[in-house]
Amino acid sequence: MSTGPDTIVLIHGFWVTPRSWEHWITHYEAKGYRVIAPAYPGFEVEVAALTADPTPIEKLEVAEIITSLESVIDGLAVPPILMGHSAGGAFTQILLDHGRGAVGVAINSAPTEGVKVVPLSQVKAAFPVLKNPANRHRAVGLTFDQWNYAFTNGFSEEKARATYERYHIPASGHVFWGSALANIHPGKDDNYVDYRNEKRAPLLFISGSQDHLMPPRIQRSNAAHYRAAGVVTDVKEFEGPHLLPAKDGWEEVADYALEWAVRHAGTSGG
Repeated sequence: MSTGPDTIVLIHGFWVTPRSWEHWITHYEAKGYRVIAPAYPGFEVEVAALTADPTPIEKLEVAEIITSLESVIDGLAVPPILMGHSAGGAFTQILLDHGRGAVGVAINSAPTEGVKVVPLSQVKAAFPVLKNPANRHRAVGLTFDQWNYAFTNGFSEEKARATYERYHIPASGHVFWGSALANIHPGKDDNYVDYRNEKRAPLLFISGSQDHLMPPRIQRSNAAHYRAAGVVTDVKEFEGPHLLPAKDGWEEVADYALEWAVRHAGTSGG
């Protein structure tokens, strides 16, 4: 392993827990890295427990998530590589904006404030949460068919069902609605970043070509918002759906993300 960050922090998204990173954890550990996949506050229990009692999901707040993640990162001797999937991609962007991390990779990232691209596939994928304003106060799960459309389109039915049973939990309607309304609220919302932050570490957006929930158009638009001179912001697209970290051939995505991160860590920002 080359000199530079010795730790990778993997940040999960909504409708899943850190378990969704299980293969990437062992893959990166085999390469000699320390790998941390922190849970959101209250999510430290197993998938079945969160499904049975979604109270921690209903109480979830973005500020609490960011504070918890910053605490993990601040306890490390060397700034780590940050990788986030879906909502975790947005949290990765926020953490980089706050000066955490040596480099960041946002995979099929949820958008940060100001990104107004809303493809029809995203509307359909997010409809189970957004169809009812009362869901702002609930934890909202997906049926298998909804999961398959939003996360695993293109997987075999057997594999799609296996990921649903192993990874799926309800998502926070409160946080999801807050993100959806961010662009019409006055002032800064929870998913705000400073797109002109010249001290931000390098950032790579990875998108899945068949992603319904956070399509490539969102990744390209989000990346285009970053305007700080001399700060690296790249975009890479792979074939696959939203659950890119679990698709057949996920190793290619994981290796590209790591190689890019190692190559760019410490090359700008700071």
